[in-house]
Amino acid sequence: MSDGGLPTGGPSARKLVEVRNLKMHFPIYAGLFRTRVGEVKAVDGVSFDIYEGETLGLVGESGCGKSTCGRAVLRLYEPTSGSIRIDGREIATAGFETLRKMRPTMQMVFQDPQASLNPRMTVAAIIGEPLDEHTSLSKAEKLARIYELMDAVGLNRNFANRYPHAFSGGQRQRIGIARALALNPRFIVCDEPIAALDVSIQAQVVNLLEELQEKLGLTYLFISHDLSMVRHIADRVAVMYLGKIVELAPRDALYARPLHPYTQALLSAVPEPDPNIEERRRRIILRGDVPSPANPPKGCNFCTRCPKVMPVCRDVEPAFAEVEPGRFTACHLYDATIMKTAGETAAPEAQSTSDKVQQGA
Repeated sequence: MSDGGLPTGGPSARKLVEVRNLKMHFPIYAGLFRTRVGEVKAVDGVSFDIYEGETLGLVGESGCGKSTCGRAVLRLYEPTSGSIRIDGREIATAGFETLRKMRPTMQMVFQDPQASLNPRMTVAAIIGEPLDEHTSLSKAEKLARIYELMDAVGLNRNFANRYPHAFSGGQRQRIGIARALALNPRFIVCDEPIAALDVSIQAQVVNLLEELQEKLGLTYLFISHDLSMVRHIADRVAVMYLGKIVELAPRDALYARPLHPYTQALLSAVPEPDPNIEERRRRIILRGDVPSPANPPKGCNFCTRCPKVMPVCRDVEPAFAEVEPGRFTACHLYDATIMKTAGETAAPEAQSTSDKVQQGA
């Protein structure tokens, strides 16, 4: 793993995934004639890049749009608008045949390993299904590939003819990972792959994903609400709130000095593993409930709960911009022009960053 930037020998400076202004809005219908009365803005203008060979962690509270974003990036949902480029090819508007040809390069590991596996299919049939769909391997070649994949994820070959109900949660997730690897993908969306597993198994699955990434040169979008695990596996971290990314930064930089008030609150809630530590992180309690994605606030989405809210936050949506090299955030505290106009006193780190922005740093 890296020290928070792009590690030598790991992720390259080449962009594999480019997402620009991605929106995923779900219509709301009401009445006898199913009239459209509104929309749920599950993902509302998200932009990020993922470099070849790296892991981008996507974190946030439940319901913030993380999983919807991951599915939309793979076109499992039809995006409302925006651009999604994978390996330089636009998939947001790609036709059926074009998208089908690209499917082998992008795969997904789902959150619930039981619900994502067909209970009427054997392990061999589940892992081999992508091979049936996208390759013309002979029966012997297909079986050899299935055994190879089972070996890669740590499953006994003798289990090939068993059904999903015969396995533990961790073993089922390994089956899901083997299925995702069947077509030699370059990009995998891991949608909370450890959330449904016992704590003792979570580390094993994460270590497996890291080993496979190093061996096969995979690129991950790792979605999770477990900030401790994201710190372990991710190279960079994007923080989502109510359908928008509010901060994106190298892992170590974000955990050492979060900029956005929402990120600060999230990290303050992470349990401290050392009970004897002298300096404990001050717990930030957010007041109020998360607004409805069907009716988000007018200005900043976080203004209704932010402990550092200013009048401008309720009227003007902050731009998602680079405020330090490699660090992006959407907060008026880091906009030098807004701070000067508002005449407010920002936190020390905000003042420091505003100065850098003003000086063109």
